[in-house]
Amino acid sequence: MPLPEEFHDLARKVNNWGRWGEDDERGTLNLITPEVVQRAAACVRHGRTFSLAIPLSVDGPQTGAIPGRSNPVRTMLTVNEPFTGDESEVAFSDDVVFMGLQAATHWDSLGHVSYDGRMYNGHPTSSVSEQGAAHLGIDRVGPLLARGVLLDVARSKGVARLEGGYGITPEDLDAAEGQAGGTVHPGDVVLIRTGQIQLLHAGRRREYGNPSPGLTMACALWFHDRDIAAVATDSMTFEPWPPERKDALLALHLLDLVEMGLLQGQNFDLEELAGDCAGDGMYEFLLEASPEPFVAGLGGPVNPVAVK
Repeated sequence: MPLPEEFHDLARKVNNWGRWGEDDERGTLNLITPEVVQRAAACVRHGRTFSLAIPLSVDGPQTGAIPGRSNPVRTMLTVNEPFTGDESEVAFSDDVVFMGLQAATHWDSLGHVSYDGRMYNGHPTSSVSEQGAAHLGIDRVGPLLARGVLLDVARSKGVARLEGGYGITPEDLDAAEGQAGGTVHPGDVVLIRTGQIQLLHAGRRREYGNPSPGLTMACALWFHDRDIAAVATDSMTFEPWPPERKDALLALHLLDLVEMGLLQGQNFDLEELAGDCAGDGMYEFLLEASPEPFVAGLGGPVNPVAVK
């Protein structure tokens, strides 16, 4: 089914191909300049830190709906094994993990999706193979340190958690930005709270991903107009599920990653941070959110840390 004209109109408006050169593989992360990092550092006033990652365990958010995208499975390789065979000398215990790179708190690489033969900045779809991403892999991201801004959409609408399937609009983002008492600046990383992660906290894993609140494709223009560097949510799907419209499946993924080159993240745990922001009225912070640099990876687990 061809994508609707509304999608193609938005794609033309938000397209960033060639903006940072013909060979660019980092997209909007180029907006994080040294000046942006300096502005981010000025957000640290009290030294309070908040991890935004969910625990890495078999009890993670994946339910099997996406075959092969498994929660982390950690097993032991050795247990108190003497290095030399002599138990009176040094002994080691090692473990190993198997997991989907998009399984837990993660960033999607710009090579994560494509459509109609299109990948960000005109890179060929053939560059993604059984060996991974020759271009646009998660290892191209590098250090990700910027000013973070929390847009607490759920709290701005007066609810603890948005209902499953709710589609967040640009007007919702405007209202949350107003509640935050500031302005999103170029180069910022925007974190959008729906409250959906509360289902995981309550042990309701099967309910976490379906149905799910998320961002409608009209939000792409909101992101583009503000020149944000990256965006992440506390939901499984990033977009509403069931889909906003049947003829544009995961359209915002395509607009963000393919057309705009905008890094997007999912399964960020924003609950503790949101409570602190509501308490002191400060919704900006220093954010360190560098993904694990898996060479040729299509996604990268991350333990984001916000510092206020």
